[in-house]
Amino acid sequence: MNGRLSATALLASAIFAGLTTQAVAAEYFVDSVDGNDNAAGTSEATAWKTLHKVNSAKVLPGDTVRLRRGGLWRETLVPHSGEPGRPVTYTTYGSGVKPILQQSVDCSRAEDWYEVEPGIWSTRGSEPAVHEQVWRPHDGVRFNGTFQNGMEGSVRKIAEDGCDFWRVELTKRGPKPAPHLIQVWGPEMADLPATAILKLRLRASKPFPLSGVQIMMPHHPWTLSHGGGLKPDDQKIGTDWREVAVFLKSSGKTPSSKPRFHMSLGDVMPEGGALDIALVGVWRSEVDPKASIDADVGLFLCNHGEKWGVKKFNNPEWDVPGEEKWQRTIGLKKELDFWYDPDNRRVLVRHDENPGKAYKSIELAVKKHIVRQDGCHDIVYDGLWLRYGAAHGFGGGSTANLVIRNCDICWIGGGLQTWMRDAKTGKIRYPVRYGNGIEFWADCRNHLVERCRLWEIYDAAVTNQGRQSDETDIVWRDNVIWNSEFSYEYWNARMTRNVLFEHNTCVDAGHGWAHAQRPDPNGAHLMYYSNRAATTNFVVRDNIFCRTTEWTCLSVIDWRSGLVHDHNLYWNEESVPVMRWGPWGRQKSLPWADYVKDLQMDLHSAFAEPQFVDPSRRDYRLRPGSPGLTLASDGGPVGARNMPGLDRDQSIR
Repeated sequence: MNGRLSATALLASAIFAGLTTQAVAAEYFVDSVDGNDNAAGTSEATAWKTLHKVNSAKVLPGDTVRLRRGGLWRETLVPHSGEPGRPVTYTTYGSGVKPILQQSVDCSRAEDWYEVEPGIWSTRGSEPAVHEQVWRPHDGVRFNGTFQNGMEGSVRKIAEDGCDFWRVELTKRGPKPAPHLIQVWGPEMADLPATAILKLRLRASKPFPLSGVQIMMPHHPWTLSHGGGLKPDDQKIGTDWREVAVFLKSSGKTPSSKPRFHMSLGDVMPEGGALDIALVGVWRSEVDPKASIDADVGLFLCNHGEKWGVKKFNNPEWDVPGEEKWQRTIGLKKELDFWYDPDNRRVLVRHDENPGKAYKSIELAVKKHIVRQDGCHDIVYDGLWLRYGAAHGFGGGSTANLVIRNCDICWIGGGLQTWMRDAKTGKIRYPVRYGNGIEFWADCRNHLVERCRLWEIYDAAVTNQGRQSDETDIVWRDNVIWNSEFSYEYWNARMTRNVLFEHNTCVDAGHGWAHAQRPDPNGAHLMYYSNRAATTNFVVRDNIFCRTTEWTCLSVIDWRSGLVHDHNLYWNEESVPVMRWGPWGRQKSLPWADYVKDLQMDLHSAFAEPQFVDPSRRDYRLRPGSPGLTLASDGGPVGARNMPGLDRDQSIR
C-alpha cells in the first residue's frame, strides 16, 4: 500500500517540476481601472485594460500575464497555450485582494429595475439591432449527419415547389436518447461578427421542440465559434414551414479550421419523424450590453451572498405532476423567485419594493465560463479569484499540463444546461442545471490543482469527467472546499490512470445555496456515479470529509480494483451513511462500520469529528487535540495543510 502511494506522489512531482522553474520570456500587465488597450502592456505604467485585449494578444510560450490586485473584470478569460517546460502564466501584481474575474451583470441601482406589475420587477431588456447581411446560402451548400448508438436515419436534399431544402429523417430511435447521438452538419460559416442573427425556415412531420444551433468545428477539438437559442415561442417545430431567427453570439474562441452550422437532435427528434431545413442567411447584429442580459441567469445574488433567489422555469412542454416541486411555471410567488426571459433578455423577480433599493449589491450570474480553456495546454494560473458565473469557473475539454494554484472560486453555476427527458416517452421530466468550480472535461492529462479554496458551487467544486475519454495523471492537493453539492466528482467510460486526491479538506457538502432548489438534491463529498472506465492507481488519501446532506460517497459500480481509499478522516450525523453503494435500484446505504467491513476500504482511516481552528472564518486547520493530527499516511495531520481561513475581502461584508 505505502509503496503504491509513494509512487503516485513521485509521479505528481515529476509531472509538474518543469512547469514551475522556467524563465519568463515576456511580461504583460492588465489594470481594470487605469489600463489602456492601446498601450504596450509591457509595464505597470503601460498596462492593458481588458481581458479581451489579453485574449487577442500574441502571448507566447513562457510569457506571463499579470492582473492587478484589486481589479475586477466582467469577461471570460480565453487563455493562450504554452509548450512543455514553458507554460503561459496568469498571475498577479500589486497589493490588495486577488484580481476578480466574474461573469455577472451588476443590477444594484434602483434605475436598473422597473415594475411590470405589482410586486414583479424587471431588468431593462433589449432587442438586437439588425444590420447588413454577412452570409448567404449558395449552390454549394451541403448537409450531412451522424447517427450513433442505435439511432438510424439519413440526411438528403429535397426539391419541392421549385425550392431546395435538406431533410433529416430518423427511421429508428436508439434505446438511450442523448443530444450528441444525432448530429446534423451544414455549410461553413466562417468569419461571422461577434453577434449575428441567423434566419432559417423549419418544419417537421411530427412536431418536436428545437432549442438552439451552433457554429463550430466538425472535428476535434470541436471548438465552438458561435452559439444561440431559439425563442421559446419558436422552439415548437410544427408541420407548416416557419421562419425563425436565432441570435448568435461569439464564444470568444477562434477555431483552427472553418466552423460549420450544427444541430444536436438525439434527445428530441421522434422516431419516424423528419425535419426540413432551409437556410435563409446571416445578418450582423448589435445588442446594447447595458440594456440586456444575453445569456441565461442561474444565480440571483444579493449583498454578495447574504440572500439569493430561487430560479423558476417556463416551458410550455413541461406538463408533469408536481409542478410546484419542480418549479415548472414562472410562478414568481415568493420573495426573490426569479425567471430569465430569453425573448427579451431580461430577468423578472418577485419583490415587494424595488430590488435596487432593498440591497446594496445585486449580481446576476450568467451562463458563461469564467475561464474557457478548451484544447489548451501548458498553462499556470496563480492567485486569481473567480466568482459569480452560472456555468463553470474553469471549464473546457481536451486539456494538458495545467496548474491551478492559490485561487479562490465561489458562487458558481445554476445555468440551464438542458431538459431531462423520459427515455421512453420523450416527455420532459425536469430541467438540468449545471456549474462546476474547476472542471477538466474529457481527455485531460497532467494537471495539478493545489492550495485553492472553493465554496458555494452548484454542482462539483472540482471534477475530472468524460464519457469516452482518457483521464491521466491528475493531482488534487491541499484544497479547502465547503458548501458545494459535491466536493469532488469523477466518472468516465474508457480509461483513467494515476489520479491522486490527497490532503483536501471538504466540509458541508450539500449545505450550499443550490441544494434546496435543485431538482435532484444529492449532497456528497465523493460522487463517482457510474465509473465504467478501465481505472488504475486512483488514490484518495489523507483527506477530511466532514458533514454532508445525503452521503459521503456514492458509487453504483464496483471498481475497487483500481481505487484506494485510506488514511482519511470522516464525520457525519449517524443517520447519514458514509457510502451509498451498488446498482441503481439495489443500492445499500452503509454506515461507517459496515462500509469498512463489507468493502474493505479505508482500513487505516477514522470516523470522528474534526476540531477546526475557527469554522466561522472558514479556518479549517485542525487545532491541538483534534482527531486526525497523526492520521495521514506520513504520520502527520490529514486535510489541507497550512491553509488559512477567509479574510474580510473574501467575505465582502
